[in-house]
Amino acid sequence: MSSKSNIIVGLDIGTSTVSVVVSEVDQDSKIRVLGVGQAPSLGLRKGVVINIESTVESITKAVNEAESASGVEISSVYTSVGGAHIKSFNSQGVVAVRSKEVTDTDIDRVIEAAKAVAIPEDREILHVLPQDFIIDGQDGIKEPLGMSGVRLETRVHIISGSIASAQNVVKCANRCGLSVKDIVVSALAASEVIVSNEEKDLGVCMLDIGGGTSDLIIFHRGSVKHTAVIPVGGSHVTSDIASGLRSPIISAEEIKIKHGMADSTQIRSDEIVEVPSTGGRAPRVLSTQVLSEIIKPRIEEIFNLVNDEIYRAGCSEFLASGIILSGGGSSLRGIADLAQNYFNLPIRIGIPQDVTGLNIGSRKDLTTALGLVKYATRAKSYFRYNQHESGLFKKLTRKVNEWFGDAEG
Repeated sequence: MSSKSNIIVGLDIGTSTVSVVVSEVDQDSKIRVLGVGQAPSLGLRKGVVINIESTVESITKAVNEAESASGVEISSVYTSVGGAHIKSFNSQGVVAVRSKEVTDTDIDRVIEAAKAVAIPEDREILHVLPQDFIIDGQDGIKEPLGMSGVRLETRVHIISGSIASAQNVVKCANRCGLSVKDIVVSALAASEVIVSNEEKDLGVCMLDIGGGTSDLIIFHRGSVKHTAVIPVGGSHVTSDIASGLRSPIISAEEIKIKHGMADSTQIRSDEIVEVPSTGGRAPRVLSTQVLSEIIKPRIEEIFNLVNDEIYRAGCSEFLASGIILSGGGSSLRGIADLAQNYFNLPIRIGIPQDVTGLNIGSRKDLTTALGLVKYATRAKSYFRYNQHESGLFKKLTRKVNEWFGDAEG
């Protein structure tokens, strides 16, 4: 029987699908999946909650399915947050070392100094991710604790988000009877099970193509250099197909999954697809080449926006390991070849690593939920820098508790 303390649940509230993964984590931080639940996401647009009741309904369905599959009653979760409101920037901080030897207090102080930046009142810091530390001019230090010096500096990557958007995510989970242990930016969570340490050191970009948005995160020398959210994703491809073929959205999604091809050069001349029509008209038969000509421009648009973001962030020279494609959009046939031709960099399709149970290793649609579980196993190191007690998470939980207290009163 699994100890309840070893059970970690990841809740990914995506634009297209709500996914719940129930996992058991052993003493070596190995993850074994006990159960999975999924439901169509009905209350989000481009990663942001726009209908609380519909979102609550979707979460409830996914949670119930995960509980039935795992035999575990779910009471607390780690959940993702995404959307175009997610912004990031790099910052620096510097303090004097009080005892000539770096202590935990000194590290906390220099992180606080790096966080002391002006941001709009409707936003709050979600993550503070150290890139490196500098002691008396010596840079490239990853763990400064115990080192001698008189001046401690740090370079950090800060990810911020809309307070209201994050509050709505917590509120939806609470209305399903779930307590939220932490909120994690989707790209950071997904990278936990997709990107290897070697790739992080050499330099790599992970592009997670979701339903409403495409998230990217760039690593170099083992740390996060840049994150961004592109407001275009797989649902836009589906809409293009529905419009171009004059077919219902549901049928367009099925056509994309079964017959979609990003690289038209790989299509055989005799490949055809049956396209349902609207208004009771008879279905039509078209060449798959026509379908590809609809899909390819939208995928190239995503790649173009990603390429612009990479150059804008000054990270074009950091990608020795190339680009990793992940998320549901990476399942589109031919997308890796199209990316190879477009970026002229090494390309691979990312699948969750170091996860056992239920044969879900190839389930790209569960990447973020699995990443939330992996994040939780490494949470101590993140909590050390995120300073939740003075940041967004405490504010969110306090505010949501006030809402529910008022409702009950």
